[in-house]
Amino acid sequence: MKTLIKNAWILTMDEVLTTYPKGMLIIEDDQISYVGEYKAEMEEHVDEIIDAAGGLLIPGMINTHGHVSMIPFRSLGDDCPDRLRRYLFPLEIECMTEPLVYEAARYGILEMQRSGVTTFLDMYYFEEEVARACDELNMRGMLGETVINFPTCDCKEAYGGLAYSEAFISKWKNHELVTPIIAPHATNTNDANALKEAHEIAEKYETLISMHVAEMDYEMKEFRETYDMTPVEYLDSIGVLSDRLVAAHCIHVNEHDMKLMAGRGTSVAHCVGSNMKAGKGIAPVKEMIEHGIAVGLGTDGPSSGNTLDLFTQMKTAVYAQKTHYKDRSLFKAQEIVKLATIGGAKALKMDDRIGSLEVGKQADIVLIETDSVNMFPIYDPYSAIVYSANASNVDSVWINGVRVLNHKQSIFNQQEIKIALQQEMQQFQKRAVERSKEL
Repeated sequence: MKTLIKNAWILTMDEVLTTYPKGMLIIEDDQISYVGEYKAEMEEHVDEIIDAAGGLLIPGMINTHGHVSMIPFRSLGDDCPDRLRRYLFPLEIECMTEPLVYEAARYGILEMQRSGVTTFLDMYYFEEEVARACDELNMRGMLGETVINFPTCDCKEAYGGLAYSEAFISKWKNHELVTPIIAPHATNTNDANALKEAHEIAEKYETLISMHVAEMDYEMKEFRETYDMTPVEYLDSIGVLSDRLVAAHCIHVNEHDMKLMAGRGTSVAHCVGSNMKAGKGIAPVKEMIEHGIAVGLGTDGPSSGNTLDLFTQMKTAVYAQKTHYKDRSLFKAQEIVKLATIGGAKALKMDDRIGSLEVGKQADIVLIETDSVNMFPIYDPYSAIVYSANASNVDSVWINGVRVLNHKQSIFNQQEIKIALQQEMQQFQKRAVERSKEL
């Protein structure tokens, strides 16, 4: 199958940020075979021609940290202090099941596809079910089973996620769209032995490890009082800080931490919406990038940031950085689009395959329409994406060459998926209401 997209304002996001204001791109099976200026003669040798009508064509966006199956938690206890231990952990143990994780993952994947996200990194329970959802809905996922120091909904013993992870990685390691990883929950919810074993599993299977790092005030206090170290220094001391680690949040990292991370090749998933909603602080993204750390954007779970789209994160990230440093010129729009695309790909060590529109790369592509009232006029396409656009402007999405969103219509039955999720959520919702009354 050969598809030609013409009349597009193409932002390749390659190393020199090449653009083609009236460009053309050809998808051949699952890869990009041409990107550049329009050539009429090439129309004769394709199976399908799509007129982008002047829309913006960008690489698929990459969500570098989330918990997609937490859809049932969205809008629950949003303004409650210590929500993690009062709502999330207890309800997960009581109510999360394989069918619920699966149905919630399907629903969340549709939400991401509708907003132009074509790849996501996930950390949750029953991760096998998230993988099944990715396979069914043609979604690119980097998926990790949670490893944590207490029994969970899918493991009867503390750290049961280690054995689960090894079996999960072995089963899915050669899948076309699913990349299995391992995901210790956090620096303060795993002991040194568990963290080292998780890292050994990642090395054994040549995959990544992801966890929450330097996110919580009490985490920082615990490591200072117990080890006289920061969480980053601690990870380095036990040999876990490496180029396999994708560290989520990193709100409270200092200069020395960043030097260590840069030296080890550790990357960062910046979850600005979640961080600010919880009042945790502003991560020093400016300094991270100056140190050469690969940074991508993450939504966190749909209960933490309430959305799975990166348009929201791009806006929030740039507003937060400009305000924190009191510098309007900081982080030009093209730099923010880079974080959502090629930056995320580099953070996940996938930039050889995705993240930019270049010949030979996988055809993960997003078309943003420019006909809606909020998209006129456009002087700078990067500014239009960051400051003007929202998820509703996404017209079409291709993942691995498959058009999963066609003129804002999913190729999957969204209503059926929602109904199936609602049915699986009945017990969860009942218990959530009861818990609200108990607190």
